[in-house]
Amino acid sequence: MKLFKSFLQGMLILLILLTPIIGCHFWVKIQTQDRLYSDINAIPKKNVALLLGTGKYLRRGYINRYFQYRINAAVQLYKAGKIKHIIASGDNRTKYHNEPMDMKKSLMARGVPKEAITLDYAGFRTLDSVVRCQKIFSQNDIIIVSQAFHNQRALFIADFYDIKAIGFNARGVPLKHDIKTPIREYLARIKAVLDLYVLKTQPKFLGEKVEVVF
Repeated sequence: MKLFKSFLQGMLILLILLTPIIGCHFWVKIQTQDRLYSDINAIPKKNVALLLGTGKYLRRGYINRYFQYRINAAVQLYKAGKIKHIIASGDNRTKYHNEPMDMKKSLMARGVPKEAITLDYAGFRTLDSVVRCQKIFSQNDIIIVSQAFHNQRALFIADFYDIKAIGFNARGVPLKHDIKTPIREYLARIKAVLDLYVLKTQPKFLGEKVEVVF
């Protein structure tokens, strides 16, 4: 009897913990899923794409496929004439980890001219990248480029700030090769809800406006 009671208590605690996580996950998904595009022919044209950063290399020196596939997607948009300019936003905490510059070099190697690329060195988190795109780079009508699960959260943040945004999905990484990132996304979504609606979290850095020319 005591064992059964402990089991019920454990299940109740688990339910209490999981409910907000699952609720936030579906809130983000339902609100944004109709603005995701994977077909280059179907996505509408916009002037600017916000390319969300991630590290180029994994710990053992292998190329990060999340990075590679996002670059591929941004290049595809540009070469198809769907965008005129790319804001590459990422983490630049140290001289050994410079996501924006890595993105710029990779984009240019694929034929995107440097004049069509603006770097945001203070995109420490998705919230920072999206909000700075509006507040610093004065863009309120954009295509966000990342994997589908990440695009959903970025669009959710954009909605809160009245940014007219759609997402272009980069190729995903199969679960058999990376299970940690999709799991972390559940926690990232509840964090996004808390940041926007409870904590009123702002980007780490804002600063002076930067003109984007296209």
